[in-house]
Amino acid sequence: MDPLCTPHQEEKKTVIVKEEEEEETVIVKEEEEEEDEDEKDDSETTVIDGEEESDDKAKETEPQQQKKQAWAPTTYSTFGKEVFCYVGEEISILEALDSYGAVIWPAALALCHYLETNVEQLNLEDKAVLELGAGPGLVSIVATLLGAWVTATDLPEIIGNLRANLLRNTRGRCRYTPQAAALSWGPDVERTYPRSVYRYDYVLAADVVYHHDYLEELLFTMRYFCRPGTILIWANKVRFPTDLVFTEDFKNTFNTTLLADMGEVKIFMATCRETEEHLQHHPAG
Repeated sequence: MDPLCTPHQEEKKTVIVKEEEEEETVIVKEEEEEEDEDEKDDSETTVIDGEEESDDKAKETEPQQQKKQAWAPTTYSTFGKEVFCYVGEEISILEALDSYGAVIWPAALALCHYLETNVEQLNLEDKAVLELGAGPGLVSIVATLLGAWVTATDLPEIIGNLRANLLRNTRGRCRYTPQAAALSWGPDVERTYPRSVYRYDYVLAADVVYHHDYLEELLFTMRYFCRPGTILIWANKVRFPTDLVFTEDFKNTFNTTLLADMGEVKIFMATCRETEEHLQHHPAG
């Protein structure tokens, strides 16, 4: 206590000091709050600037990105898995990147969309369906969901993942359980799939014409299974000149109709030119 002040004066002085300290504290708090608001504004500005920058970059790269096709499905991806929506069902597909035959290609998506939206023209219910080059099985799954009895075929090394995808997405949902079976294109198919046992209402194939050396074997196999009364549906995205050559050979082999032209993907329907009696005496080849 100041010896020159009375107790009352000392008390007043103390009060004044406290008030000044409180005022200083308030001022400091107000300054800190203003600084926080400035920092917040700066951070918001940074985010907005970042968004604007991202938008600018997106606009720059937009012309380089492919326009989404009308047949592209609703889909989302996780690591190693894609989920598609067809026939009112979610379809979970596990893919593998170590093989062309274990991933989903554009023509498969286009064919699934076509099958789903043209059920009156192509009614698969209770029909026997064979898919060539089924890969991870999306087309076969959609055909099964549409009521078909499906055999999905591909090379032996593809069958494990194909079968798992088929069962995962059809168990408890479908009237028929789809089958996965190994099938190598070419003349050997006559031994593994004798005509006396195997007959199909529809043969499906999507993006099976790619950069490989087995186009003659593929055409042989298509012709072998496409008997009188069978409808062959082939969907393809043209990538190489060899695709165009195969398309001409395909048209020369079958009675063909262009079902859909979806820009980069075309879907053909084909039927056999020969009669059943002719095929019995002249095997495919």
